[in-house]
Amino acid sequence: MAATRYNSGDLRRQVGSPRAKNRDTKETLCRNVVIYGHCRWEDSGCTFNHDQNKASGSQTDLNSNRRVFNVESPSFTPANQQQAAGKKSTFSSQAASAAPFTPRGVGTSTPTLQQPNDSTIFNPAAIREFTPQNYEVGNTISQNGAQNVTQDGGLYSDPFSISSLGQTMPPTGQYNPYANDPNNLAGAGGGLYQPAGFGNGLVHPPNYHLYQPPSELYRPSLQPYQRTTYDFFIPKDRRENLQKKLFHMQQLLPNSGLPNLDRWHSLFPLDTKATRNSTCFGYPSWMYKAQNNKNGRHFALRRIEGYRLTNEKAILNVTKEWKKVINANIVTIHEAFTTEFFGDSSLIFVYDFHPLSETLYDHHFPPNHGHNRLRNTNKIPENVLWSYVCQIANALLAIHNAKLAARCLELSKIIWENNRIRLAACSILDVLHHDSPNRKTIEELQQEDFVKFGRIILALATNTPTLNFNNIDAALATMAPRYSTQLKGVLEWLIKPSAPGETKTVETLLGGMTTHLANFANFVMQESDEKEFHLMRELENGRIARLMFKLSVVNERGDSCGVHSWSETGERLLLKLFRDYVFHQVDADGKARLDTNHYLSCLSKLDASSEEQILLTSRDNATVFVVSYRSIRQMLDRAYGELGKESKPSTTGATI
Repeated sequence: MAATRYNSGDLRRQVGSPRAKNRDTKETLCRNVVIYGHCRWEDSGCTFNHDQNKASGSQTDLNSNRRVFNVESPSFTPANQQQAAGKKSTFSSQAASAAPFTPRGVGTSTPTLQQPNDSTIFNPAAIREFTPQNYEVGNTISQNGAQNVTQDGGLYSDPFSISSLGQTMPPTGQYNPYANDPNNLAGAGGGLYQPAGFGNGLVHPPNYHLYQPPSELYRPSLQPYQRTTYDFFIPKDRRENLQKKLFHMQQLLPNSGLPNLDRWHSLFPLDTKATRNSTCFGYPSWMYKAQNNKNGRHFALRRIEGYRLTNEKAILNVTKEWKKVINANIVTIHEAFTTEFFGDSSLIFVYDFHPLSETLYDHHFPPNHGHNRLRNTNKIPENVLWSYVCQIANALLAIHNAKLAARCLELSKIIWENNRIRLAACSILDVLHHDSPNRKTIEELQQEDFVKFGRIILALATNTPTLNFNNIDAALATMAPRYSTQLKGVLEWLIKPSAPGETKTVETLLGGMTTHLANFANFVMQESDEKEFHLMRELENGRIARLMFKLSVVNERGDSCGVHSWSETGERLLLKLFRDYVFHQVDADGKARLDTNHYLSCLSKLDASSEEQILLTSRDNATVFVVSYRSIRQMLDRAYGELGKESKPSTTGATI
């Protein structure tokens, strides 16, 4: 409040008498001193008293002809002292927000009189003092055990502290942005299935909005030849999906309690449920993401808990045969081994890791449906079911041709990602049942694959994961009104036993749905063309990035190659002027020209060594050069080559 809101000329202006008639203002304490502790008009014409000690002394002399009290005089006790004994004799905190008091005659040429009993006079005692509710000093201790103390020794509650942020998180677990229902994971054991956090365990997902282009609803009207910045790069949906995959691949879980295996570290749980389930393999199984010590790649580890291997040939023979099966709809297996690092005898299978994948069961029957899952009436489109049929048939073709059987065909053991499915639990039952006395032949197991295949599609078609397969005819009749007769016929062929003397084969299945195979192949090729188109645009961006690296290395380098101001002399000066021509242009008003199309166009012509000539001007407009992009490219290569001759070979990466 050091600056006044009035002009200095107005303060020196002579105005009328600042005090009212029959009233002595020199003995009246200024209200600015009472409220704020000082008055800004004390030296600018305020006629009120600004000495509190003098004011208090003058009040005792009123109505007593200025007599001073004697030491033997009785003390004065107000009548209402008992009622006001517990009341604080200070102004309310609301008085701090009151308007500043302006003395009469200061800052105005027409002073007005105001009676003491005017209702507009500010009365701090009439305002109720604010008292915080439900405030406990003990709650202001931060999460790390330190107290937040102000300068006056008091405690305060910081709304941006870690403890305050932690109150908005689940009480027993961390938030998982990759779970279908993250809140369900906050219960018992939920903390084992969360992504890595920063600081005190808080999760900070990548800020994708920093790269988010404007909404299409607010896209400005452009001419056919005009483009926006985001038109030159990968689409936002694909870029965000790739960024999420990279983020999910690099997730860590500090203090998880999971061990480090011989060649694997940084184990991260992938299961969305912390419950034991042994219905599929006969043993509880868990999924982890881990990183290999040798090559640094990430893999998915399937752990079979409590299994004790009795025959080492079971692992050697099975993994040797399954390694040869390479198919786009099968998760490739790499090896299998036993370990006791988990506190028991566990069998580990190593598969390729596909980030952001979820099981087919979780995708079509998410956990948030709860008890209403059996009453789910959402119809899966028929073209989606046909795509699943084509993909599973493709996987079975590769498996059966290798003289193997998939065996583990269940909704919870097939992973889904953007309508792409993969069989994710192959070879496990071959190891677990290797020495089983009732082991079936490969031909029998392959015939069972077709029955399990048909049950999967039928469960999806009827929206019933817990379908009672004892009455297949009723289930087929349920799906008949909603799907074509051809799909129903394929499911009947898969599920029902084959005729005597007939053996089901994948070739027979594929021959009966050639139309849908052609449609699926057409869809896959169109998607491949789209991805290739975006990849070609990123290829150009990569070439431009290499040119930017070279320009950045040469420009503004200073002393190099034994020459003072190496980058400011000779051909390097033209490279600096070219940098100004591309990135430092201004418009007619002297404002920076921000045109991504201009940047990309110039650098693309430089990369192609175009014969087009441009005008380069020094910053003082004293020198002008007319050169072509081809000449600039040759200058850039020579300058970068000179730096390469005197530098040592890189041991951490390749040169440009």
